[in-house]
Amino acid sequence: MYQISKIKMNPDAVKSTLTNLAFGNVIAAAARNYQKELLSEEKAAQSSSINEEVDLDDLMDDPELEKLHADRIAAFKKEAEKREAWKKKGHGEFREVTEGDFLGEVTGSEKVICHFYHKEFYRCKIMDKHLKSLSTKHIDSKFIRLDAENAPFFVTKLAIKTLPCVILFRQGVAVDRLVGFQDLGAKDDFTTRALEVLLIKKGIIAEKKEVDEEDQEYDESKRRSVRSSAAADSDSE
Repeated sequence: MYQISKIKMNPDAVKSTLTNLAFGNVIAAAARNYQKELLSEEKAAQSSSINEEVDLDDLMDDPELEKLHADRIAAFKKEAEKREAWKKKGHGEFREVTEGDFLGEVTGSEKVICHFYHKEFYRCKIMDKHLKSLSTKHIDSKFIRLDAENAPFFVTKLAIKTLPCVILFRQGVAVDRLVGFQDLGAKDDFTTRALEVLLIKKGIIAEKKEVDEEDQEYDESKRRSVRSSAAADSDSE
């Protein structure tokens, strides 16, 4: 039989030991809490990733997304049909027309921009360069040019006295004009954008969005729809 001897403990040593044990417990608890926070954040990140990366098969069953997609396809189709109709009328390029063709050209489209020019005038060549550049971008308006020397009737009828002269037609009616470069700073080095802005202000062409901007808006709409759908599914669980 073993006899356990009584050990006399120093009160200060006991207090120090207890203090160390308590401090050790605090550190251990803090470590556990920190680990729990890390695990919680990791789970939240995984959950967020799952919500964003929704399976495509699930998306196809989303009525809101299907409608958005159908509306976009319909808009593209309608725009393609309009562009084809415009091209058949001579839109999308900067074309030379004759005096005999002139009346049919300006009455055959809603918006027409016609440059009355002289082949020897340097400023007429500058205007031609800018109008040619704009014609491919603003396909909803028709861009044409007419040699003023070979169109005496319409030069007189439209009271054209200074060249270059760009006349703007809407529904076959002359609604405005640019005479020389007086609305473009009266200088030869104006930019195509400056002419574009002026024509936009006059309402004969419209400000165009870049294609990638339209696609970004569409993609963002899809993402919002996906996030909303995923969030709704998450809340219902």
